[in-house]
Amino acid sequence: MATISALSGHLHASSPPPPSPSCSSSCHYSLSNSPEEISIPRDQFRNRTTTIRTRLSNLFRQRKPDVARQVFDRLPNPSTVLWNTMIIGLICNDMSQEALEMYSRMKWSGEGLIKCDSYTYSSVLKACAEERQLRVGKAVHGHVLRSGIYGSTIVYNSLLNMYCCCCYVNNSSSRGKIVYLAPSLDPINRLDYLGCCCYLNDGFDLVGRVFGMMKKRNAVAWNVMVSWYVKTGRFYKAVSCFKQMMRIGIKPTVVGFVNVFPAVSGLMDAEAANVLYALLIKFGDEYAGDLFAVSSAISMFSAVGCVEVARKVFDSCLGKNAKVWNTMMGGYLKCLCCVEALELFVEALECSASLDDVTLVAALTGVSQLQELSIGKQLHTYIMKTSLGSSINVLNTVIAMYSRCDSMEESFKVFHEMKERDAVSWNSIITALVQNGLDEEGLMLVNEMQKQGFQIDSVTATALLSVASNLRSGSIGKQTHAYLIRHDIQFDGINVYLIDMYAKSGLVENSQKVFERTTKDHRDLATWNAMISGNVQNGMFEEAIGVFLQMLKESITPDAVTIASIVPACSQIGGITLGKQLHGFSIRCSFDGSVFVASGLIDMYSKSGAILSAENVFSRIPDKNHVAYNNMILAYAQHGMGYAALSLFNSMQFSGVTPDPVTLVAALSACSYAGLVREGLEIFHSMETKYRIKPTAEHYCCVVDMLGRKGRLTEAFLLAEEFGCREDGYAVRAWGSLLAACKVHGRTDLAKTVADKLLDQTASGDSISGYFGLMSNIYVNKGNRNAVNRLRKEMQDRGMKKEAGRSWIEVAGGVNVFVSKDKKHEKCKDIYKMLTTLTCVMKNDDCDPTEF
Repeated sequence: MATISALSGHLHASSPPPPSPSCSSSCHYSLSNSPEEISIPRDQFRNRTTTIRTRLSNLFRQRKPDVARQVFDRLPNPSTVLWNTMIIGLICNDMSQEALEMYSRMKWSGEGLIKCDSYTYSSVLKACAEERQLRVGKAVHGHVLRSGIYGSTIVYNSLLNMYCCCCYVNNSSSRGKIVYLAPSLDPINRLDYLGCCCYLNDGFDLVGRVFGMMKKRNAVAWNVMVSWYVKTGRFYKAVSCFKQMMRIGIKPTVVGFVNVFPAVSGLMDAEAANVLYALLIKFGDEYAGDLFAVSSAISMFSAVGCVEVARKVFDSCLGKNAKVWNTMMGGYLKCLCCVEALELFVEALECSASLDDVTLVAALTGVSQLQELSIGKQLHTYIMKTSLGSSINVLNTVIAMYSRCDSMEESFKVFHEMKERDAVSWNSIITALVQNGLDEEGLMLVNEMQKQGFQIDSVTATALLSVASNLRSGSIGKQTHAYLIRHDIQFDGINVYLIDMYAKSGLVENSQKVFERTTKDHRDLATWNAMISGNVQNGMFEEAIGVFLQMLKESITPDAVTIASIVPACSQIGGITLGKQLHGFSIRCSFDGSVFVASGLIDMYSKSGAILSAENVFSRIPDKNHVAYNNMILAYAQHGMGYAALSLFNSMQFSGVTPDPVTLVAALSACSYAGLVREGLEIFHSMETKYRIKPTAEHYCCVVDMLGRKGRLTEAFLLAEEFGCREDGYAVRAWGSLLAACKVHGRTDLAKTVADKLLDQTASGDSISGYFGLMSNIYVNKGNRNAVNRLRKEMQDRGMKKEAGRSWIEVAGGVNVFVSKDKKHEKCKDIYKMLTTLTCVMKNDDCDPTEF
């Protein structure tokens, strides 16, 4: 914001001439042309007070706007110059709303005899820009048009600035739509404000129209236009505008370069960056040495990936201020050069550079990205010794830093010891708790935050939706969603969060409703991915593929996340043809190098029986992590290739990839399927000593299954009882696999005991009904019809219903699903006719069809 002197100097052209010396000697005030001018008689009145205008200006400089207003209110007929002084003074004291009210008084005072000049309108338009009051700005624009002074360059520039500040294009959510940054208004004004909407297209651009109507355009106007194009994301037009300005012979100012550099950053054009910076240097040291230009150039080169050039620009700057240091540190962080950023911070300390809280925030961010707790503690200690140790912004970043370094105790300690907290402080600690798996504690802090008088904002809501997703709590999610609607809270990605939350809470119908209510213009790729993933997570594989196909019809190009989300659905419905097409697409788009895409493809090929294709995908992964190894080991396990699975398990460790709990589950499953009991028990007993992993119920379940398959039923029974019913789902699986082993090995006595254990489980009837069907078959094989009838009656009394098994086969790109005694297939008659024929053939060959 310009100083009082600078803005008041604009009034010189329209100021009335000073009073003649013949004015009465009793007059203590005179209106001079300059705010610094004092009308003082040469003899008697040297110590008299200054002019009214100068006195008002001085009061505003002294931050006494109320006193200035009292002086002004006592004036009988203030002139245009004095009105201008009041308006400018209020703006310079951050009282733009009061400046607009003063303008309103000016328009209605003196029965319209007070005429506004160019500087009045220029100042008022500046106030509109400060307050983001587009509706008022348009009204002032109308006043300008009716005043007859519309040709003023000052007014034109102010109009450009006002429209530029009040409008911006939100390219991420709407293409071409201008959204207004509404201030805090009452509901009625807000409705009026929202009513002033317009659309940015080739035919209607307010800033462009004002600029096009200007007869004389100086460098200031061109600078505003470049800034407008950058703000609206039209980087190419910004650069073109800058070139056009130079082509017509207007010398760019330093501000022009500062405005156009971000456009080059947006274009990611390193060549253009070099050309523009060379041009800046060509204009001399006044340009090249300007600290704003230096900071902007550093930011530009960092954004286009030329961090070495950015460092050369930094080193060539002689009088570095805090902003230059901060920009260079930020450039390093943007290029993920965290070590260099911290080294630069140390260099700044060694040369006693003037640093601020932004510098400390950048250093803390570098530590967070490196997750170096020891360095973070040292930096925290240094901060507490400085005057910025109580800065809320710095302490908020310290909270986040400790959280990223997995030190929640220190993070919460910093929060607890803060003398003053803002909404960011609460959001930082809540987000830290949620990200570290402490969802319930985060939820408690949200309640405490509200008790302390802080309102839930978009950041808090994001954390709450994450809590609901992690806890699979539809209740928390619904309450948060309702709060967002009631308080009209909108933020980028809100629909993605809601779809994901409802899907993880098992409320996929709500996810579908959110997705359908999202307009097509607002359905970005992340929204489509969330809906596909939500359907897959809830076992709605056909619906997931349907959403994927709809996405393609609407010309939305999939990314690696899309492929990784949809591939699991292919294996679940037997659609290997679609899976191969997705594999081909991923290769053409270079997605096959993604670990998540490759892991999904390995799983899909494995479950489809194409183990060689799974091996081929695995071999092509450039940087294999534990996820890729886990999927390949499990693929070998599912195909009974136990030795291949164990060989890969050992190779994984030799390559430096540390096994996790899932890896050990896969290895134990491989041993179970292949009958490698000795190797499996070695892995199981060395979990805590060698791999530092405590066995879970899932590991126990694998070992029980492994022992049962090998006929070591007593050991399996004792192990199953050892971990008991700590986790119902895995306990049911363990007892169920043991029951199957009893059938294979003919242990009817033990099978009855295992069946009783299954009856004691709290799992749903449908989930264990299949095991009782297995027990029924055991009794049938032993000829015990009474036991069979008794068991079936017990199942009926418990409301159990065995889920029908299904199989499928893919023919000509279509998946055909079959269920026992199903007559819904379109070729049902042909299928049963063929089955009858095959049965006759098998009987003629002395085969018993019931064995198949």
